[in-house]
Amino acid sequence: MDPISDAIRLEGARYALLRRLAPSMRHHLVVNLQPIGMIYEVLDKRLLAAEPQLAQIKDSAARMNGFARAAVQSCLDVMTWLTPEEGATSTVAEGVQECMGLLNGNFNFRGFSIANEAGACTLTVSRPGIRSVLTACMLACTDERSRPADLVLRADAGNGEVALTIALADNMSTDCFPNDGAYRDITWADVGAIAAAESIGVSHDEQLVRITFPGIIPTVPLTVD
Repeated sequence: MDPISDAIRLEGARYALLRRLAPSMRHHLVVNLQPIGMIYEVLDKRLLAAEPQLAQIKDSAARMNGFARAAVQSCLDVMTWLTPEEGATSTVAEGVQECMGLLNGNFNFRGFSIANEAGACTLTVSRPGIRSVLTACMLACTDERSRPADLVLRADAGNGEVALTIALADNMSTDCFPNDGAYRDITWADVGAIAAAESIGVSHDEQLVRITFPGIIPTVPLTVD
C-alpha cells in the first residue's frame, strides 16, 4: 500500500472526526461560562443594595470563581482533543464516560439513546486511542442508519486487553432531527484508518460493533530512598 495515500486518508479521517465533534466541544466550552454572566447580574444588584449582605456577596464571588476554574479546565481538556498528549492514558470506564458525555447531546437530538453498561473497567488504555476510535465508531454506526436506535456499550476485559462492544437496536423515537447539517458522515473507512494508527482492532455489522483495546501497564516513576 502507498504510505503517502495512507497518511492522507488518516489525516482526512481525523479532520472529519474533529469537524463532527466540534459542535459538542463548543457546548463543552461554554457550559461553564454562561452561568458567570447570570451570577454577575445578581452580584451587581447585591452590591447596589443600601446595605449589601457581605455573606451573599462572598457566596456569589465564590460561585463565579468555581465556574471560571471549571471553564479553564474545559478549555484545557478540549485542547487535548485537538492536540493529543503523547502517552496519555485513562481507564476504560473513564474513556467511555468521557466519550458519552461529549456525544450524548448530539445523539439525543438525533433520536439515539446511549446506555453505559461497560461497568467500572479499570484496565488502562491509551486516552487518545479510546477517545478517537470510540467516538468515530459511535458516529459511524449511527450515521449509516436510516432510523434512530438504542446503543448499549459493554466491556469485557481479559488477557491484557478489553473488548468494548456497541449493540444497536432500532427504537420507535419520532422526536428527532435529521443529521443533514453535519460536516459529512463518518465512514467505516475513516474508522479503519484511525484505528490502525492507534493499533486498535475494530469489527462491525449492522447490530454490533466490537473494539479491541490493548491494555497499557502504567509506569511508576522511580524514587530514591
